[in-house]
Amino acid sequence: MSSKAPLAGWVDPNFPNPNGPADAPIIIYGYTPSLAVALLGVILFSISAILHAFQLFRYRTWWFTPVLVGTVMEIVGYVFRILSAKIDPYHVIYFVVQYFFIVVAPVFFSAGIYTILSVLINRLGHQFTPVSPRLILLIFIISDVVSTGVQIAGAALIGKAESNRQDPTTPNNILLAGLAFQVFTFFIFLILTSIFLWKSRHATGVREKHNSPRGVKKSFLVAFVVATLAVYLRTCFRLAETAQGLYGYLSVHETFFGCLEFAPIVVAVVLLNIWHPGRCIPQY
Repeated sequence: MSSKAPLAGWVDPNFPNPNGPADAPIIIYGYTPSLAVALLGVILFSISAILHAFQLFRYRTWWFTPVLVGTVMEIVGYVFRILSAKIDPYHVIYFVVQYFFIVVAPVFFSAGIYTILSVLINRLGHQFTPVSPRLILLIFIISDVVSTGVQIAGAALIGKAESNRQDPTTPNNILLAGLAFQVFTFFIFLILTSIFLWKSRHATGVREKHNSPRGVKKSFLVAFVVATLAVYLRTCFRLAETAQGLYGYLSVHETFFGCLEFAPIVVAVVLLNIWHPGRCIPQY
């Protein structure tokens, strides 16, 4: 008697399964990926990456390199979504690679955001926060590395389970644990950021008004907050999606991916292009 679970999941009637050695019996995405969304992702993130590379050298903000790395990873992820959409949506390797790069890329954006807060603390004053800039970077970057490692392991195990027609519940729970930890730690970061921005609000205004070398434009702070919340929204979406299970409603409708994964990250990286910290945070 076979120990394999019955076949369940999405099979595209308009895209016959090639049944190659790397093909799953179903499309793990829960839908056939949109070629238009994937192409748009490659185009928008390529433009942003070019701008971030130029700004990196223009303003010598080497500490902001993680954001450039993140945009490049997004490009790779969406290239593999193109392969899934155009060549073979059943291909497990295409799924795992695009998932790896699209899931890991926001970790680099988060690192850039953590670094912005650290730089702001150094510019505006340590007295406005209970945590040192160095400790902020250490705690939250390590937390992201751990949570992302767990997510990658879960995603890889999901791909393996689907290839073997096995129950993916346990791998999905591993993925869920990684996301839950990431959402929790990012929420703590939001609290620390809110405390700092609130306490430093008068100092920021005074320094900006008097054109002090430490002055930071309030428009930049708004862009920074919106970009941070956009990345957090995306992380919360991934948590809700995974909590529903592999074939939950959020998972099997690409509209949610487009609106709550793709769009928030595009907004974040574009805002950080327009209000680049190298231009908006005065250097000593």
